[in-house]
Amino acid sequence: MMSFFSEVYAVAWSDLRFMRHNILQIMVSSLMLPILYLLAFGYGLKAGDVDLFGDGSVMVPYLTFVIPGIIALTSLSSSFNSTATRMNVQRLYYRSFDEMMMCPLSNTAIIIGKTILGMVRALISVTLMFCIGCALEPDFLTWMNPGLFVLSVALCCFLFGLLGETAALMVRSHSGMSLFTSLVITPMTFLCGTFFSVQALPAAFQWILYVFPLTEASLCIRGSALMGVSDAYAFPFWALGVIVAYIVVLFSIDMYLIKNRKV
Repeated sequence: MMSFFSEVYAVAWSDLRFMRHNILQIMVSSLMLPILYLLAFGYGLKAGDVDLFGDGSVMVPYLTFVIPGIIALTSLSSSFNSTATRMNVQRLYYRSFDEMMMCPLSNTAIIIGKTILGMVRALISVTLMFCIGCALEPDFLTWMNPGLFVLSVALCCFLFGLLGETAALMVRSHSGMSLFTSLVITPMTFLCGTFFSVQALPAAFQWILYVFPLTEASLCIRGSALMGVSDAYAFPFWALGVIVAYIVVLFSIDMYLIKNRKV
């Protein structure tokens, strides 16, 4: 077991050193977009109350609704961008990923180790965004379920780190990564319940959005953050199960790509 963790650390070491030497730039760049979203959507739109269930039973101010969504979006952008960009450069420019593949490391350790940078960066960004959210809405501290919140955030960061790794392993050029971001990440950013309630859309569109993992991530993080708003507001454990299923699928895809040298 210790040997496995040593392998994971060996894979993640250079990425963690990179983050350590660029921590200020990473923190600023990670928070800039979420803060802009918070100002534009949370304050700029001046929207009214949001119906959490779609039946008018539980209404919350829009700022209270959108902050957990932006936290979910932060976990996506930080985890995915850090992992995908770093691996893409290592594979296509420095060719250091090919050298690492020749080392006596297990494929599982490589997959987990390459997600560490995205997870750590995302957890830092989410923590800072959560502190900003609590300063704007102090009731979060009384409403939230800390255990489910931490579990949801950790699983989401790992999921989106795996997604970034999958994208980096599949694309063959830097333009391919830009295309993947345009076709997958950008639609998720604006359509997956981060800025509006999915229940407000027609049923057909809801099912389409549930295919994207950010929808379940938004539901889990918002559910754990707003559990105390109403006794009828239950945590969506089914969405947490979907996130775990996505993790298994993406991990299997990454394992196949590395094992069969499809990189």
